[in-house]
Amino acid sequence: MQDNENKVALVSGANTGVGFQIAKALVENGYKVYVGSRDLQKGKEAVEQLGGSSKAIQLDITDSGSIHSAVEIVKKEYGYLTLLVNNAAVSHAGTPGRTLEEIMNAQRASIAPISELKKVWDTNVFGTLALTQAFLPLLHKAPSARIVTVSSALGSLTINSNPENPYRSNFDAVYGASKTALNGIFLSLAIDLENTGIKVHLVSPGFTATALNNFQGTDSVEEGSKEPIRVALAEDLPTGSFTGPADFSGKDHILPW
Repeated sequence: MQDNENKVALVSGANTGVGFQIAKALVENGYKVYVGSRDLQKGKEAVEQLGGSSKAIQLDITDSGSIHSAVEIVKKEYGYLTLLVNNAAVSHAGTPGRTLEEIMNAQRASIAPISELKKVWDTNVFGTLALTQAFLPLLHKAPSARIVTVSSALGSLTINSNPENPYRSNFDAVYGASKTALNGIFLSLAIDLENTGIKVHLVSPGFTATALNNFQGTDSVEEGSKEPIRVALAEDLPTGSFTGPADFSGKDHILPW
């Protein structure tokens, strides 16, 4: 097992919110951390707060050129990656300034604009997988490696198919279903990699107040980051896990698919 000081992590969307908190915890635990941010200046500002062995890296997961450049930087500086945290995501692609309720109502399957659905899925699903595929060669070069992808309990088909779930009306075709697709793809990846040294985990932060929901979430970013941080730091979880905060996910944080 590597000492933490030899462990290298990259967190996408790490300049703010849950991603920033994950990066902060990794820095505090001795990791060398690349702070991925679409806006490099915002990434640099985050690094000024994080200190330690953190470094800003320009990363737009919908841009293949940006992904390639990030891979080349990590490859040149370390030659391997111990931990990839897929945190970057968007909740909508429509008119800005709307309330969370207005956004979710507009994203119902019966009326959601296909163009907006494609744009959100391009980040949450395709961009996340593209980033992961690009970094797999460097993850394979680590003695042991992990991929932690921030998903959502909102993507659980089991939870949303239960008529007793008071929040099932929030399961929309744009954001919610993008997390369902994300779960499916990364469970497939966990199966694909189960005979390698790479573990794959999915984690829900809960309903956290971030820019994704116009800061209307019920949990503070610090509270909502606890489970993603736990999973990011844990090395003994079984691959293919899907977990969430203990207050709603029950025993051992396990969420149903």
